[in-house]
Amino acid sequence: MNHLKYLNKYFLKYKFHLIGGFIFIVTSNIFGVIPPRIVRYAFDLVKISITEFKQISDATAQNAHFAAISKSLLIFGLLILAMALVKGLFMFLMRQTIVVMSRHIEYDLKNEIYKHYQKLDISFYKRNNTGDLMSRATEDVSKVRMYLGPAVLYTFNTSVMFIIVISTMLSVNAKLTFYVLLPLPVLSFSIFFVNKIINKRSQAIQAQLSKLTNIAQENYNGIRVVKTYVQEPPVLKHFSQQSENYMEQSLKLARIQAFFFPLMVLLIGLSTILTIYIGGIEVAKGNITAGNIAEFVIYVNMLAWPVTSVGWVASLIQQAAASQQRINEFLLTKPSIESQSTKSVQLKGHIVFNNVHFKYEDSGIQAICNLNLEIKQGEKVALVGRTGCGKSTLINLLLRMYDIDKGSLKIDNKNIKDIELESLRSSIAYVPQDVFLFSDTITNNINFSVKEIDYEEIEASTKAACVHSEIEKFKYKYATMLGERGVTLSGGQKQRISIARALLKKANILILDDSLSAVDANTEKTIFNNLKTNWKNKTVIFVTHRAFALDEFDKTIMIENGTVVAKGEHKALMNNNFVYAELFKEQQYVAI
Repeated sequence: MNHLKYLNKYFLKYKFHLIGGFIFIVTSNIFGVIPPRIVRYAFDLVKISITEFKQISDATAQNAHFAAISKSLLIFGLLILAMALVKGLFMFLMRQTIVVMSRHIEYDLKNEIYKHYQKLDISFYKRNNTGDLMSRATEDVSKVRMYLGPAVLYTFNTSVMFIIVISTMLSVNAKLTFYVLLPLPVLSFSIFFVNKIINKRSQAIQAQLSKLTNIAQENYNGIRVVKTYVQEPPVLKHFSQQSENYMEQSLKLARIQAFFFPLMVLLIGLSTILTIYIGGIEVAKGNITAGNIAEFVIYVNMLAWPVTSVGWVASLIQQAAASQQRINEFLLTKPSIESQSTKSVQLKGHIVFNNVHFKYEDSGIQAICNLNLEIKQGEKVALVGRTGCGKSTLINLLLRMYDIDKGSLKIDNKNIKDIELESLRSSIAYVPQDVFLFSDTITNNINFSVKEIDYEEIEASTKAACVHSEIEKFKYKYATMLGERGVTLSGGQKQRISIARALLKKANILILDDSLSAVDANTEKTIFNNLKTNWKNKTVIFVTHRAFALDEFDKTIMIENGTVVAKGEHKALMNNNFVYAELFKEQQYVAI
């Protein structure tokens, strides 16, 4: 139960639902314990009446006596029916409070998990796969809800029913009650023994389900690769093997449950036999009436489902504990990137890297080493370098996707860690190498970071990105729905829509990370000329390998092994810097 303690805050939040449900449970059980007493009175009345009936010789008196008995039994029957209806009403109310509470908590918990996912840094997502993240927010939360609703409901109901029924039985005959309840210690031991096995196997099932979800998600995203390499049979075989593993884990749990529940029924049946046998002896001794035996048999059957449900509830709790443990692992993970300030600021774009070092924790790669760089407000900078030299890492540090290890990174003379995170990222418009578009309309993808839709502004940004005319050719134009990750578009169209999205943001810092690699040279020149109009008064960092664009920048910066090895105007670097000139020639040779 240690892992489930995390949910206590939700019980406190919905305390009135919980208290109301408990009151309805107590009330329903009070009305539920009355019918067996009525049956006892009716049973004893019938027995006494039959004895008296035999002693009456007059036919008229016999008929009157029979009519009186029938009337009494009818009243008893109506009373039992009335008690059942009242009990049913309160059972309905207890479900409407506790089960509804569990749905509210499920909603809150999913939102909490999703909100926490948004706070976690990029390194977290590199360590954990998407399928596992999804499984914890869906399947695991569903398991937890079964604890919050049915498990809590039946735990309360079973406890209250035991107290009320057993106290009533003790008031009738303590000896008979003792024998009737004799099988319960065996039940308790069985629950204690089986629970550990259930918990262990529940954890294994949830872990395997996460693995299955991740395999499916990866294969769906990579379906083009699967098909082009004709790997459908191996992929299907791998998925089938994992599905079979999941089935085996589930069957192991089912076998335990299949053994457990019949054991519960056997113990209840044993209690019924003891009731009749010991009760018969007590009737012969004159300690109880025959009606008490009927009353006790009903009590035993009333306890049948609660006692049987103990195993089911225990299984729900153990599965929920296993799931909540998995959820807690992520909820208790602290983001390494957090705002140290809550003050919102508008950044202008003066950027200074001073002796910056950064190593990727997961891989141990030293990506940035003693990097020094100043980009003045409104300056246009081209960033060049070989693959893996640290260009994208530098941009990620500027976006504060990671924190630097040593040195300092300042924007507008403020340490980047002292800038409120939302303000920092709101001041930067970023077009990544790996363009991501959502399964939504083109309009909503472009307008992603803007609260209100201005169609004129959207059209202006798409014209600047040279994609407006192509969007107009689509059947639904800007209302066209894109497939997952923009799969319905070409690579060049995705890049240009991503550029339009960045331009619409109107941020003071614009970063384009090799964002024109998928368009032809003529289109690239047109877009570049349009960008020059749009990026006036902005600080621009442009990662590129194309020669024609480099002359347009205030300075070009070359990065090698995570540090700046050359900076200045392109022509001057070509003439005076051998390393830069060699890199440029290599890239042009590869391009040809």
